[in-house]
Amino acid sequence: MSHLRAAWRCVLIFLHVLRGWWLVWRQNGSWTPEQQAQVVEGWSRQLLGIMGISVQVHGQPPTSSSSGPLLLVSNHIAWLDIPAIHAARNCRVVAKADIRRWPLVNQLAIGSGTLFIERTSRRAAMRVVHQMADALRNGDILAVFPEGTTGDGRSMLPFHANLLQAALVTNTPAQPVALKFIDTATGQPTYAPSFVGDETLVGSVWRTLAAPPITAVVRFGEPQRSGGRDRREWAAALKDEVEGLWRQAE
Repeated sequence: MSHLRAAWRCVLIFLHVLRGWWLVWRQNGSWTPEQQAQVVEGWSRQLLGIMGISVQVHGQPPTSSSSGPLLLVSNHIAWLDIPAIHAARNCRVVAKADIRRWPLVNQLAIGSGTLFIERTSRRAAMRVVHQMADALRNGDILAVFPEGTTGDGRSMLPFHANLLQAALVTNTPAQPVALKFIDTATGQPTYAPSFVGDETLVGSVWRTLAAPPITAVVRFGEPQRSGGRDRREWAAALKDEVEGLWRQAE
C-alpha cells in the first residue's frame, strides 16, 4: 500500500511542478515582492501537502518582504528543508550549484531567486559572498545552511563561518531557524527524508513519499547582530541558538 501511495504522489508532484514552471513563466518579473512571497509560500505548502507533510511554524518569521535585509541561518537535514522554509517564509536560498542540474526543480529554484554556491574554488566562493552582500544591501531576505551539507537529523555539524561574511560586511542581522521532521501520529523524529552518506536523492524521495504523515517543524528564534564578534564567533553562537531551538521541538 505504501508503494502505491508513493507512486500516486509522484504523479501529483510532477503535475504540481509543471504548474510551478507555468507560474514562473507567467510572472516573468511582473510580480511585486509581496505577490511573489504569497505564490511561493502557497506553492511550497501545496507541494508538502501532496507529499503528506504538514507545516508547523513557531516563533516569529519575517512578517513581510520589507522585513529585510535579513539572513536566516538554519540547520540542514534534507532536500525538504528548502520547501519547508519557503512554506514558512519566502526568501532567497543560498544553495549548492548541483541543484542547477537537478531535473524538474532547477527552473523553480532559479525562478524563486536562489543564489547558487560553487565550492570548486576560493574565487567562486568569494563571488557568492559578493552576490549575497549585494542582495542584502537590496533589502532581500536570504537563507543559508552553514553546516555545508545535510546532517543525520540527530545532531548538527559545525557551522561554516564564511556564509556569514556578507551579513558582517553589510551589518545585517541573522535569525536562527531550526528544522525538524516528526511523525505526525507519534510526535517522534522521523528520518525518512534523510539524505546523508551513501543515501541517494531518489531513495530519500521515495522513503518520504511512502512514509506515514510527516510534520515539518520550523522554529524561528530572535534576530541578532554580530555585536562585534568575528564571523567564527558569530557562527558558533548561532549554532548554539539553532541547537537550542531544535531541542525545543523534542
